[in-house]
Amino acid sequence: MISVLVVEDDPVAAAAHALYVGRTPGFLADGTAHSCAEALRLLERARAADRPVDLILLDLHLPDGHGLRLCRTLRAAGHTADVIAVTSARELATVRQAVSAGVVQYLLKPFGAAALHDRLDRYARYRSTLGRTGEATGQDEVDQAFAALRTPDRTALPKGLSAATLDTLATVLRTTPDGLSAGAAATATGVSRITARRYLEHLVATGLADREPRYGQVGRPELHYRWRTGR
Repeated sequence: MISVLVVEDDPVAAAAHALYVGRTPGFLADGTAHSCAEALRLLERARAADRPVDLILLDLHLPDGHGLRLCRTLRAAGHTADVIAVTSARELATVRQAVSAGVVQYLLKPFGAAALHDRLDRYARYRSTLGRTGEATGQDEVDQAFAALRTPDRTALPKGLSAATLDTLATVLRTTPDGLSAGAAATATGVSRITARRYLEHLVATGLADREPRYGQVGRPELHYRWRTGR
């Protein structure tokens, strides 16, 4: 299991991020911190217990300091946890500083569950590629490890689908335990029923959702969509 520390000053956002992590196979939400000082305490405690944290989901705007300053403090103290920045900071200078500080992924708020799931899944593949000991077999293996962290070109989506709308639909579906119809999804997201169905069918095609007919008293059955358990 990949242990994750969520560092986020907003308690509601922190709880949501921990919930997303806990629902992602192979990951364990190992705690939440709401400040730099609290994050340092939890990391030191985990290291002392010989169960160091593997990954930090880090907000950059914290009440007692900047997240990138915390990154540098962690490295100076010998902590090796990787960092995914989860932040509303859009300044390009901040993004460049994040790269310099060793941040492996940079996820802008607001985002949906599907976006965070994608980043975690890519991080898991990155760790798997570099999980063995010894030397790389060659350049291809190194390239494969770095490529696992990169998000694919959004144009890889089917024509007419947007990443933002897909994230919104996925979040609605994932947070509706009983599932919903295309009509209900359209109402919840403000798109047309036809548009909602296209996105829901895409989630089915990519293995993130299941589809089943629901029979009423009259007429044709209505298709019902449900987020696939464990995704």
